[in-house]
Amino acid sequence: MISEEYVFNRTVKVFTERPRHLYEMFKETVQKCPSREALVMNNKRLTYSEMDIQVNLLASNLYYQFNLKRGDRIALFLGNSIEFALFVFACAKIGAILVPLNTRSGEEEILYRINHSGSKVVVTDNEFVTKIESIRNSKEHETPAVETFILTGEGNFDNSGRGYVPFSSLTKKKHVTNPIPDKVFDVAPFAIMYTSGTTGLPKGAVLSHIGIIHSAMSYELTMKTSEQTRTLIAIPLFHVTGLIGQLIHMVSVGGTSVLIKRYKTDTFLKTIEAEKITFLFNVPTIYVMMMSHPQIHNYSLESIKTIAYGGAPMATDTIQKLRIFIPNINLHNAYGATETSSPTTISPIVYSDSKLASVGLPVPVAEIKIVNKDFEEVKVNQIGELLIKGPMVIKGYWENEKANHNSFYNGYWISGDIGRKDEDGFIYIMDRKKDVINRGGEKIYSVEVESVLYTHPCVLEVAIVGVPDSVFGEQVVAFVVKREQRQITMEEIKNYVTQKLADYKAPKDVMFVDNLPRNEGGKILKKELVNKYIDLKKKSTQL
Repeated sequence: MISEEYVFNRTVKVFTERPRHLYEMFKETVQKCPSREALVMNNKRLTYSEMDIQVNLLASNLYYQFNLKRGDRIALFLGNSIEFALFVFACAKIGAILVPLNTRSGEEEILYRINHSGSKVVVTDNEFVTKIESIRNSKEHETPAVETFILTGEGNFDNSGRGYVPFSSLTKKKHVTNPIPDKVFDVAPFAIMYTSGTTGLPKGAVLSHIGIIHSAMSYELTMKTSEQTRTLIAIPLFHVTGLIGQLIHMVSVGGTSVLIKRYKTDTFLKTIEAEKITFLFNVPTIYVMMMSHPQIHNYSLESIKTIAYGGAPMATDTIQKLRIFIPNINLHNAYGATETSSPTTISPIVYSDSKLASVGLPVPVAEIKIVNKDFEEVKVNQIGELLIKGPMVIKGYWENEKANHNSFYNGYWISGDIGRKDEDGFIYIMDRKKDVINRGGEKIYSVEVESVLYTHPCVLEVAIVGVPDSVFGEQVVAFVVKREQRQITMEEIKNYVTQKLADYKAPKDVMFVDNLPRNEGGKILKKELVNKYIDLKKKSTQL
């Protein structure tokens, strides 16, 4: 049942029956299915009752040994692991605020996030401890708020002489009989997740218990997941898709999360078969790599029932291949952001192929407006910017009044995405507002050109960007990854586009590359491609 509540100074739609906070959600699942597998990684398996014991021991030790209480921040600089998952729910129990850090970040980025969030505890593992240790040993770098460093994995890294608290000591019986008195509220912050910071310093989006609970419930309702669902998490847990779309979603329904450190096609396919995975959630590129794997016929994919994807359009060719390799699957396109605690729209289980380019319908508690530059709602199928409202939308950004002032309008979050809504309510994303190409006054949306090129049999991946032009202001450039053993020329690419779209939308230049740069969530980094193109042109004129 859906009703209305006043949340974060906005009247929003909410699920009337819901857990009060994430730890209560976890405990409900433990009581419902204690013997079902919760977490699997390599040779380690934890049932929900076993996970419950570990979570309570960890929470108790964090609370009493390190004085970590409600509202304190704990930074996780960890790869995918069972320990990461345990910290998620231990923090939920004591009301601490999780700060997941991108493990691909440089030292300056890590330092900024730790200090900006005021993290009291930093957790890392054997793979990434050298970056943390480099920060600790640098005279220029200080982390004044950090009181404790914790190391997961084997050993006790002690290069500096200061040491790390071994994680293993925190899941031993200490203080566990003592109650944890702080009460956690649903509107309390649960995590600070930093944006990429492509236009300045990164912003710390503050995700709440109520927001994440609604996201998990939206996934369950639209995808019909249950305690029988088994997902394979290759997307990093420091990203909203891995953390909320998979891990917390599975805990909400009592499903199983099988974790791998990072995506490798062989490992991915082997794990699907061995663990009888039923639910996948990835960027389209991973499915392209799966379908292109020369040994894919050697693996059984029959267990898969549901495939979700987001972050980029899925080529029709990839969809058709998935349907051949894995018959009778449910395909869900999902659209969201860190600021919306993952999903804003999800494709329903049944929909027409004419909607394949859509990102689906708004989730049950989401309200979406498509507006013009004056924030006036546009008509059906007219293009404008998406404004999003709902309990899953963040209250704001951590200690950033300017961003809070500029990012919201009348209770709606200003997404920065350009799109349209059709007569059936399906949402289509055309481009990021900042990526729309303006060629001599003509607006060109990259998704439109990319969708055409994805239908070409020689194109594996493509990204359309706008680059500076002295005559038209901007020109269209295509970065293309060719399929193996396929050949195509620049002129063929241009002609293919002009056959289907207006000639001004055809790329002026085509760059053939081996791969496209992506962020941790799998989204293509178009600014990097623009800079790469400009640098290449500068070098060519200097020769």
